[in-house]
Amino acid sequence: MPAKKDLPSTLRKSPKKAQDTFSETLESAEDEYGKGERASRTAFASLKHSFEKQGDHWEPKAKKGPSDDRAATGGRTGGESAGGVDVKGHTKEELVARAKKAGVTGYSSMNKTELGQAIAKKNG
Repeated sequence: MPAKKDLPSTLRKSPKKAQDTFSETLESAEDEYGKGERASRTAFASLKHSFEKQGDHWEPKAKKGPSDDRAATGGRTGGESAGGVDVKGHTKEELVARAKKAGVTGYSSMNKTELGQAIAKKNG
């Protein structure tokens, strides 16, 4: 399991459960696929099932499940990604409030996926 110092910075600031979820999945994925991008993507996909990126850290989701249309199809195709922002678990009004807080401009004309992408981009 990676040491805490080896975790991505957003995970070092996150709850222990998020760190453990990422680390355990990464270790298993590296055994299966070897070190690299595929193992990292697998670990983040697992993390996004139960956690949502909020600013510079990850918070537990109110309801576990895919965060966007792309995640729901289980792959790189089949919909747009919202960059780790849980658009399925929030109303448009909640996403607009988060976009305002993050300093996103043009949020009033965006759909939920676009809001999620803009929030993710502002979060870095």
